[in-house]
Amino acid sequence: MSLTRQTTMKKTFSTASAVPAGANRNFSSYSTVRSSSGGLGSGRRVRTEEREQIKTLNNKFASFIDKVRFLEQQNKVLETKWSLLQEQGVKTIKNNLEPLFEAYINSLRRRLDSLVNDKSRLDAELRQVQDFVEDFKNKYEDEINKRTAAENDFVVLKKDVDAAYMNKVELEGKVDSLTDEINFLRALYEAELLQMQGQISDTQVVLTMDNNRVLDLDGIIAEVKAQYEEIAN
Repeated sequence: MSLTRQTTMKKTFSTASAVPAGANRNFSSYSTVRSSSGGLGSGRRVRTEEREQIKTLNNKFASFIDKVRFLEQQNKVLETKWSLLQEQGVKTIKNNLEPLFEAYINSLRRRLDSLVNDKSRLDAELRQVQDFVEDFKNKYEDEINKRTAAENDFVVLKKDVDAAYMNKVELEGKVDSLTDEINFLRALYEAELLQMQGQISDTQVVLTMDNNRVLDLDGIIAEVKAQYEEIAN
């Protein structure tokens, strides 16, 4: 406020000091009157008018100077008042804001203390969780190793089972083949036995007719049986 008013006053004073507004108008009138007089008979009237105009201009200029001085004094007074008001305002604002700033700073300090405590608590919880995770990680890796070992054992056992199964299938095939062979040989043996028994019966009939000869039937049967077993083996 004071700076604007002071700038306005200084501009007004410099303009007024250079060429007063009233003086411009009066000097212009004076030049016009003088140029229009022209004749020697009107010289006295012109000089009288010039003196009156100069007197009027001097009065206006003196009045203008007084007003400028008065305004300068008022401007200084206003500047002084404004400086005092600014000093008082700064002190008042400082006195009014200082408790607020103190309260705000204390609030921030309490909040900082709370955050520090929370950070300590969270750090402890974080370490606990990290230990917990590390323990589970070790257990998980141990289980993975056990599972891998079990899978390897399963693969080995599966190979053994597959080999045993294939061996079983092969043996079952051999058993079936041997069973078929045994059944075939049994049937052949029974057929040959029946044939031999028929031959023996015929031989007995012939022997009964021949009283001069003695035959050992049991020996013949044993011999035939031995021959059959030899063929079977």
